[in-house]
Amino acid sequence: MLGELGQLALCLALALSLVMAVAGLLGARGDAPNIELARRVASASTMGMMVFVVLAFGTLVTAFVTSDFSVALAANNSHTLKPMIYKITGVWGNHEGSMLLWVLVLSLYAGAVAWLGRGGARLTSAALGVQGLLGSAFLLFILFTSNPFLRLDPAPFEGAGLNPLLQDPGLAIHPPMLYAGYVGLSASFSYAAAALIVGEEGWARAARPFMLIAWIALTCGIALGSWWAYYELGWGGFWFWDPVENASLMPWLIATALLHSALATEKSGAFRTWTLLLAIGGFSLSLIGTFLVRSGVLSSVHAFASDPTRGFFIMVLIFCAIGGALGLFAWRAQTLQGGASFDPVSRESALLLNNVFLVGACAAVFVGTLYPLGLDALTGQKISVGPPYYALTFAPIFFALLLLVPFGPKLGWRRGDLKSSFRALAPALGLAGVAVVAVLAIASPRTLTGAMAFAVAGWLIGASILDFVGRKGARASAFAAALAHAGLGVTLMGVAGTTLWRSEALDVVGPGETMTVGPYTLRFDGVTQVQGPNFQATQAQLALMDNGRVVTILKPEKRVYPAEGQETADTAIRTTGLRDLYLALGDDRGNGRWVIRAYVSPLAPFIWLGALVMALGGFLSLWGRLRVKLGVPSPAVQPAE
Repeated sequence: MLGELGQLALCLALALSLVMAVAGLLGARGDAPNIELARRVASASTMGMMVFVVLAFGTLVTAFVTSDFSVALAANNSHTLKPMIYKITGVWGNHEGSMLLWVLVLSLYAGAVAWLGRGGARLTSAALGVQGLLGSAFLLFILFTSNPFLRLDPAPFEGAGLNPLLQDPGLAIHPPMLYAGYVGLSASFSYAAAALIVGEEGWARAARPFMLIAWIALTCGIALGSWWAYYELGWGGFWFWDPVENASLMPWLIATALLHSALATEKSGAFRTWTLLLAIGGFSLSLIGTFLVRSGVLSSVHAFASDPTRGFFIMVLIFCAIGGALGLFAWRAQTLQGGASFDPVSRESALLLNNVFLVGACAAVFVGTLYPLGLDALTGQKISVGPPYYALTFAPIFFALLLLVPFGPKLGWRRGDLKSSFRALAPALGLAGVAVVAVLAIASPRTLTGAMAFAVAGWLIGASILDFVGRKGARASAFAAALAHAGLGVTLMGVAGTTLWRSEALDVVGPGETMTVGPYTLRFDGVTQVQGPNFQATQAQLALMDNGRVVTILKPEKRVYPAEGQETADTAIRTTGLRDLYLALGDDRGNGRWVIRAYVSPLAPFIWLGALVMALGGFLSLWGRLRVKLGVPSPAVQPAE
């Protein structure tokens, strides 16, 4: 019964999304009375589509929670012994369920456009029409190639379980958050396409809240993914330049450029055409990321599909979305205004350079990600592009970007004063110098890269502090940019610390023996067997020693999941906030002796702290926008820049 109910809900959602698309696009070109009628029809259809997609998703969740193995997806990706949280999150731990989650998020954004939509009726109507086209395409994709409600008859008594690597709290939150960012860029895309259809200005202001939501979600989603990779995989890293990781980084880079470009468009009318292209490019990269994960061209724990039919369908969708949007852009090119003029020294110029660096960094990642795939497809030659490539291409561009960032807020719109900006930022240079001296005095080994990284981090944080001080008395949203830029500096310190100064030890130890890693001494006290809810674990007992005194007991594990027939590592991490002690249990060498891998990662927590600070900055900016829409009063204070 659940399968039939979910299938019916998806079919009704498809019908309403088609009504939404037709009504929205017809309203975009009609006269005044018809525009308003079409907008209302499109809005009503949007809400209906959202309700039925929510119903379909809830139905699938119910099948997983109740272990209804007559639904093939639940039978293939769940198990009666799984904890409840992993029964729920197992819904999107597979291709079909994750695509339904994608459509759920898309429908929620469409509903938000209908409810919060700003700008003229024609612009909103056209934006809903484009959202309807996207929703229809993905619903067709689900129904014809990725149906989550296929039935099994007879139903098995037990399910096959879920990849143990996905049975983790980090993976419970990471995919929905990342999808909120990926799919959120569809709203900006829809507004940009709508602006090209109706020829109205003001779309950037209407779309900016959705840009912010998408950017915040992408920031948090990428941070959660790197955090999961850090503590779950057992190799002590947080980023490996995996193609699927890069698939989320590229939209984030373009979304960051889009936010800055849209700000200039809104404030001074600059970069009108460039902002349109960035909105198209950001969602296009989200679709390309979807293709990489869902088409089977990659082998990764993140990749759920290996059906060429699905990959072909997504390629057609990408071609239609990107080609259609660029076709609209070419059609309207003669009527588009390039944007207001500005002096070479101005905030617009700083934002222009910001965009150039961000797009250049994205291009470096794009080439490094897709070139090996293209070479393999054309010649059969397999190559690997790893950290050395990105250190030579991505890192210098991003460093140059970070050097530029503090100048933007100090320059005026259309005309600025470079000398006064340097004078205003002089204390930040002082903090950068202090950071370099501290690194050279404390860190070992001393590296030029480390000194440069901390100089740039000090520069960013110092400039943000000056921005805070200069905006004293302003409303909270005025501090958004300062927080986001400071978060970049904090994350940079974390990346530099754990990359350049990490200590590692790999020892085989028996009961009572000790090992040393960095400043820590560990005593191995043996292993015990632990029974989990759906796994058996071999748990090591390692005592952290300080002058012969036991400070704490750390317990890394090796887990075996009988239902899935797989083994995973569960690390133990002790953090001081300034550095992490990271332990992973390796192989059994007999006679009670085990392999222990240990790392000391200085400033590792700063990576995720910085991401949270960046997201908080984005949230303050978003609240400043929503406050006006929701009618929340605010005191008459200095406005945000």
